[in-house]
Amino acid sequence: MKKLKIDLRTYTMIFALFTIWVVFAMLTNRALRLEYHWDLFAYLGDMFSTFGKHGFEQGMGGLFNDFIFLSPRNLSNLFVQMTVVGVLAVGMVLIIVSGNIDLSVGSVSAFIGGLVTVILYETSLPPFAAVLIGLAAGAGIGFIQGGITAYFRVPAFIVTLGGMMIFRGATMWILGGQDKQFMAGWVNRIGDGYLPDNLSLIILILGMAGCAYWPMRNRAARIRYGFSAPSSSATMLKGGLYAALVLLVVVLLYGYNGIPISVFILLALVMLVTFMANRTRFGRHIYAIGGNIEAAHLSGINVKWRLTQAFMLIGALSAMAGVILTSYVGSASQKAGGLKELDAIAACVIGGTSLMGGKGSIPGAILGALIMASLDNGLDLVSSPPATRYMIKGGVLIIAVLVDMLSQKDK
Repeated sequence: MKKLKIDLRTYTMIFALFTIWVVFAMLTNRALRLEYHWDLFAYLGDMFSTFGKHGFEQGMGGLFNDFIFLSPRNLSNLFVQMTVVGVLAVGMVLIIVSGNIDLSVGSVSAFIGGLVTVILYETSLPPFAAVLIGLAAGAGIGFIQGGITAYFRVPAFIVTLGGMMIFRGATMWILGGQDKQFMAGWVNRIGDGYLPDNLSLIILILGMAGCAYWPMRNRAARIRYGFSAPSSSATMLKGGLYAALVLLVVVLLYGYNGIPISVFILLALVMLVTFMANRTRFGRHIYAIGGNIEAAHLSGINVKWRLTQAFMLIGALSAMAGVILTSYVGSASQKAGGLKELDAIAACVIGGTSLMGGKGSIPGAILGALIMASLDNGLDLVSSPPATRYMIKGGVLIIAVLVDMLSQKDK
């Protein structure tokens, strides 16, 4: 029954994302051209004729170009815009699962972006070294905040709230009160570059193969350990649908410029941290701490060090998000990363991470980040006023928390 609830919530989120996309596609349709095509078959033939003229990738682009929201260019921008919140959400999942919170990630991202920019401007260090220093600084910030939280028992809410203000001020100080243009060769490509075609094809093949393979592997593992498992046909269908979804996304991206480098980085981090969370001792300990911290301590887990490690991880991921954001925008800004911590927390909660701790998944958080980015992007396209955007996003967050609390009561 528990498995059914988890799947039901996941499918509900997928349906919500699909609904958001359909609504914004209709709202951004180019003058609803269907009204002028009384012959539906002629209209569809018009769209599909682009396949023969421009090939499959451009054909898909032509198919969706009537709908601005679903156009390949906008979807590419949407995925790129999602990456910063997505990277932050990857780390935030483990922090929330452990029963804590980190309100400083947006300010840390801005600070590291400014730090890397200043290093590149004022020293002769190569870009690679500057980025490594930024990542190390982010991990160091996480070590300090996590250590204060774990070893001195100061609530993470207070520690990271203070950190949010400290690093916002530090960003202003390090940039000298003004924005600085981000010019660093290949580092700029992190935010606005695209993968080569050959590498993208390899990723597509591996992605589709993985989508087909992992459901079957998980089913075999459940059977081996005596747990109930879905039928082989249902598992194959699930894997096939996932593979088809990967193919559709890549084809749509190819209707513009291909797979963005920042999106590839996000996917790599998702796979890495998901492996850490599900397959390593560190991940199992974090979930155990969030489930019952006293039981975790009595079972021999070094709770304080594990919590410090979790904060170090989110510190390094915040630094990576800062590099991506600064590269994408093209300059280090004092206002960068504003409210990104709230977007990351919202993405986690929408994706099924419980604020009570002990439950959450990284893929779910990425789905939540995509929902939040879709709302932002769609509201931008329809020229929605800022007041409306804040109210809609706040309402979505409240509903997600309410669903989480109600699900806790049912147990």
